[in-house]
Amino acid sequence: MPRGPKGEQRPADVIGNAVKIMRIATGEESEDYGPSPAAQGKDPSAVALGKKGGAARAKGLSAARRKAIAKAAAKERWRR
Repeated sequence: MPRGPKGEQRPADVIGNAVKIMRIATGEESEDYGPSPAAQGKDPSAVALGKKGGAARAKGLSAARRKAIAKAAAKERWRR
């Protein structure tokens, strides 16, 4: 089953997905996105720090190093 932008499960077919969205919009079904990180046993402060990690790493790198990393990543993607 495909997942939406926030990880929620949606029907694979177009009509089923439209019906699900209509039911959510009219209030017949709740739009629950699954368990929160805290409910999964994760520390909320650690989750917040993890979301900041990529930006903090990019801020600490020089432009030349970021460019080298991007080139290596692109080369690896195209190699496949």
